[in-house]
Amino acid sequence: MNNTFLRSLLRKKFTRFEDVEDSGLNRCLSALDLTMLGIGAIIGTGIFVLTGIAAATQSGPAVVLSFVLAGAACAFAALSYAELSASIGGCGSAYSYSYAAFGELFAWIIGWDLLLEYGVAVAAVANGWSGYFQNALTAIGLNLPEALTRAPSMGGIVNLPAASIVLVLMGLLIVGVKQSARFNVIMVFVKLTTIAVFVAIAVFNVNPANWTPFMPFGWFAEDAAGKPVGVIAGASLVFFAYVGFDAVSTAAEEAKNPQRDLPIGIIASLVICTIVYIVVSGLLTGIVPYTELNVASPVAHALQLLGFNWASGLVATGVITGLTTVMLVLYYGLTRIIFSMSRDGLLPGVFATVNPKTRTPVRVIVITGIMMSITAGFIPLGQLAELVNIGTLFAFVMVCLGVLFLRVQHPDIARPFKAPYGSLFPILGLISCTILILALPKITWIRFFLWLVVGMVVYFTYSMSRSKLAR
Repeated sequence: MNNTFLRSLLRKKFTRFEDVEDSGLNRCLSALDLTMLGIGAIIGTGIFVLTGIAAATQSGPAVVLSFVLAGAACAFAALSYAELSASIGGCGSAYSYSYAAFGELFAWIIGWDLLLEYGVAVAAVANGWSGYFQNALTAIGLNLPEALTRAPSMGGIVNLPAASIVLVLMGLLIVGVKQSARFNVIMVFVKLTTIAVFVAIAVFNVNPANWTPFMPFGWFAEDAAGKPVGVIAGASLVFFAYVGFDAVSTAAEEAKNPQRDLPIGIIASLVICTIVYIVVSGLLTGIVPYTELNVASPVAHALQLLGFNWASGLVATGVITGLTTVMLVLYYGLTRIIFSMSRDGLLPGVFATVNPKTRTPVRVIVITGIMMSITAGFIPLGQLAELVNIGTLFAFVMVCLGVLFLRVQHPDIARPFKAPYGSLFPILGLISCTILILALPKITWIRFFLWLVVGMVVYFTYSMSRSKLAR
């Protein structure tokens, strides 16, 4: 790919920042909006659900180190994302960046991977949301039949709350991105207030004895069933908590000043959320024994064990709103990735149309909403979360590789933001994300491989001959 062709791709294929009229999307998001989108997507299931599971089954009190490791890997990848989002743009996130760096086939693989990552992530968070929603209903004397709150593999018929919330968000996204962003800001405020209440109570109820032993599972090992445990395995699980910052980069074509605002939104949201994760996970394992945290709502459960029932109810309410913003932003990101791939001809052109009234891709929103609603209703959380993690880590590896490749092959591309210290951070991101991938269970690898096989079949039978690049 020569420099002239690359510049042509950046200008025509990726809808360069100055060519805003080509996309039909509404440029209305500021740096603050993008930061709030990132916080809205990052702070959710990871802190309110997976923290307890990781502490109880994999890391113990050292779950705080798991968050540090996962956060460091994400920080390295985030700098690579910031560089590529500022220089290349486009609403396709890692898909667009891989297209510029490696060509159409690799772009398809990453795009197909991102469809899995975002689509399954929304369904997974919907499962976590359902657990807290059911707790809230129980607190006011309303109980749904168990058959309507569990997936078939868990002994039920359908997880109705999980399926329903996805359809509600579908309606909100159809209305418009600015309205969705405003709703997100309100929910983020509620979520951060909830976390502040927990921290204010927990800091005065810490029992240092609960931090002993600090690393009961060590750094990395396998349990009797052959499942990975330890701090590194815990980092592979809680990595799910960080997938949201990737969604910020999908807003490139709806940002007012993307070359400046995208790096700010990506890095600021990640830094804020990493600090919050470290503080909350440390306090959570300090106020109750880590063995008590293997529940669907560990934060609220911990407060109940301390006797703060009113605070537990408040946290449950905040968590419901918090998880709602996670689903909203991830859902938004999924629709923009499909929109970008369809615009390039790799998916049917019907997905690249924008409603002239709402200026949103309504067809994509409706089709993906129905599919994710069905997934959320019939597949439980644990299987979904591990699939999201391997998909996200794979995308991060490709973004880090993309930075390294483009710096060597195309050093003349304008880079309004550039990751510091040369190639150090992209290389560290590549290494750390690869280590976390290797720590995931083997069954997750098998499922991910099967998904990629299906994707290759679709590419060679449909996408390759219909893409804009081929024509």
